[in-house]
Amino acid sequence: MKILTFKLTPKKAFGIILALTGIAVIAVTFASNHIPDSESVSASINASTDEQRRDYLLSYGWETAEEYEEKELELTVPERWNEVYVQYNEIQINQGFDLSDYKGKTVTLYTYTVTNYDGASEGINADMLVCDGVLIGGEICNTSAENGFLVGFDSAS
Repeated sequence: MKILTFKLTPKKAFGIILALTGIAVIAVTFASNHIPDSESVSASINASTDEQRRDYLLSYGWETAEEYEEKELELTVPERWNEVYVQYNEIQINQGFDLSDYKGKTVTLYTYTVTNYDGASEGINADMLVCDGVLIGGEICNTSAENGFLVGFDSAS
């Protein structure tokens, strides 16, 4: 039977501590680079149910009619954008969304009738774009040709 002995000198102890500290620093650095930042996690807004979508609109003060419309046709965010899409995405970016991450993806459009838009009694909609149960964009808009507009959810009601 062999017995292995190891004499720990202060120099060797310091070397071991230094090596373990280095390994710990590398592990923490690696792990922190693979954890999603809190901003992107908090930006995920669950919108898979009617109640969640209505609650989101209500958080901005928008009241909605009882009915909503889920478009039968699924929408695909185009791969290539013209100036209209670029301008629309600017509205999305200003309210914390960015559709450029969804180019080529299929999304569902939910349309709610807004009942409390200041100065308008009808024709005001809240459109919500949802991909895999997550709200990725949308707007408040007036569908009439005469007074048409399109603004973010956070515009004053």
